[in-house]
Amino acid sequence: MSGAAGLVHHLLDAPAWLVYLAVFAVVFAEAAVFLGFVVPGETAAVLGGAAANLGHVSLPVVLVLAVVAAVTGDAVGYAVGRRLGPAVLDHRLLARRRPALDRASDLLARRGGVAVLLGRWTAFFRAAMPALAGSARMPFRRFLLWDVLGGVLWASTVVVVGYLAGASAASAASALGHGTAVAAAVLVVAGLVTWRVTRRRRSRRAATAQGAHPAPVGRVG
Repeated sequence: MSGAAGLVHHLLDAPAWLVYLAVFAVVFAEAAVFLGFVVPGETAAVLGGAAANLGHVSLPVVLVLAVVAAVTGDAVGYAVGRRLGPAVLDHRLLARRRPALDRASDLLARRGGVAVLLGRWTAFFRAAMPALAGSARMPFRRFLLWDVLGGVLWASTVVVVGYLAGASAASAASALGHGTAVAAAVLVVAGLVTWRVTRRRRSRRAATAQGAHPAPVGRVG
């Protein structure tokens, strides 16, 4: 039995509460304790979706747990980065990850909150970005806004992919490493285009309204 298929088999042998706990714990720990450097949280989320497809657990519960775990885990990672600063990411255990950390820092400096959203779709960035945002003193409200958006989109995508894949979650988990980055880019571009179009339409409507109702001329005494 292959590795991922074996994991699905073990999930189905475990009590439902243990599956829920595993999904929450792995997704939470990904950024909170940097587990994502070793085990990506999307693996647990995909397998949780697969278990829901096979009737072992509830799909809505897995979705909610994945979203809550993603957001709260990132909040802990942010707090660690804000409290300890660069020291937490300059640890010798992460020395081999320095080029990737530098790329994540550069993305955060250039894109700000959008980088938090985009980082959600890559395992390494997902683990490091919250701490980097905290270390860079990004306002927490701004971080939380983008993180919640990214957490909802990411958790919904990976859990539903696992659900649709069912027992074939092995191939789904391996494909997500490449596919979710593309999906994230499509979602962000679509959102930005929609925002720009909406903003332009509002500006045109405001200009039209001003033309139809010119400001009154003041009375001359």
